[in-house]
Amino acid sequence: MLRIAFALAAVAMVATPSMAANRCRDAKGHFIACPKPKPAATGKCRNAKGHFVKCGTPGAKPA
Repeated sequence: MLRIAFALAAVAMVATPSMAANRCRDAKGHFIACPKPKPAATGKCRNAKGHFVKCGTPGAKPA
């Protein structure tokens, strides 16, 4: 009976941090909604027609 109690306590201690792992904290330590990750810059852009263009051209969007 004592072994079961220790096993349950160990499982509870291990499971608790994993539940809070997907949350973010602000500077004050309060939980907030995590910002969405930005897509990685590929270095390629496309124009309105879908053709690859330099990223500095007007109307170019990252591919």
